[in-house]
Amino acid sequence: MSDAIREVERQAAAFRDGFARIEAEIGKVIVGHREIVHETLLCLFCGGHVLLEGVPGLGKTLLVKALSRCLDLAFSRIQFTPDLMPADIIGTNVVVEDPEGRRQFQFQRGPLFGQVVLADEVNRATPKTQSALLEAMQELTVTVGRAQHPLERPFFVLATQNPIEMEGTYPLPEAQLDRFFFKLKVRYPSRAELGEIVDRTTAAAEESLARVMSGPVVEECKTLVRAVPIASHVRDHVARLTLMTHPDSPEAPSSVKKYIRYGSSPRGAQALVLAGKAVALLAGRLHVSIEDVHRVAYPALRHRLILSFEGEAEAIDPDAIIAEILAAAGRAETAAREAVVS
Repeated sequence: MSDAIREVERQAAAFRDGFARIEAEIGKVIVGHREIVHETLLCLFCGGHVLLEGVPGLGKTLLVKALSRCLDLAFSRIQFTPDLMPADIIGTNVVVEDPEGRRQFQFQRGPLFGQVVLADEVNRATPKTQSALLEAMQELTVTVGRAQHPLERPFFVLATQNPIEMEGTYPLPEAQLDRFFFKLKVRYPSRAELGEIVDRTTAAAEESLARVMSGPVVEECKTLVRAVPIASHVRDHVARLTLMTHPDSPEAPSSVKKYIRYGSSPRGAQALVLAGKAVALLAGRLHVSIEDVHRVAYPALRHRLILSFEGEAEAIDPDAIIAEILAAAGRAETAAREAVVS
């Protein structure tokens, strides 16, 4: 075994250990939601952002705070409200006076200049304010006037939103949704979990969490994830999955043609590949399988399927559409292999 391979395996082992330690620390304050915690960390190490959807009181904000306490990163919180303005998020130029009495403009940074940024109840703000996140999430910069201000890396946005049926919410624009790597649905706890939540939250002392990982280490892990190779047939399968979300694709299932207005953008394919690489690393492999891709298909694609009028009228769940796409893609993959063998 060469030294290069040993070094890669050492880095992969360190990645798995750090991932597990963060999960364990968060588990000290978060009851249940193991899959949510796992997929949130996948987003972090893939360099993406996560959208957490659920009714108030399910621990979404607590999860984000717990994650920030486990990472040696600057934490910032933005509480989105209907009267919030873009300048309240990104900052603005203010007039300052120097000791000589001369006045000049100086940029006053907003709360977006953090590393772990909690965008709490993001869909309670107007679309104009929501759009203030677009440049930061994609390009890791903020432009004010003619000046461009870089954001410190790693930069990780965790946004929470209430279901759009709730009072006082604004649907996120498609361009905003597409910036999120994963959309995760936070479910209501079971009876046993609810009892444990009551015990923990009514105790005398709050659980302390240890700092597990620094910013430079997070960046090294992100580089390691991107370095995992992917075979051409797995990459082609990702392309097939993505194209099957489009109603005008010849391979699209009938449910897509009937209920979907727009399918996934190329960002959906990127999310499938990157998350598949992270899943492979956590499984102790240095290659991506089709099963790895299918494992992350629901959080990577559910917010990128835009329902048609008929789909909205019948309250179609995008997860059901994704299940049909995965089944159809699996059948197509099997047929292709059998054709090659014959």
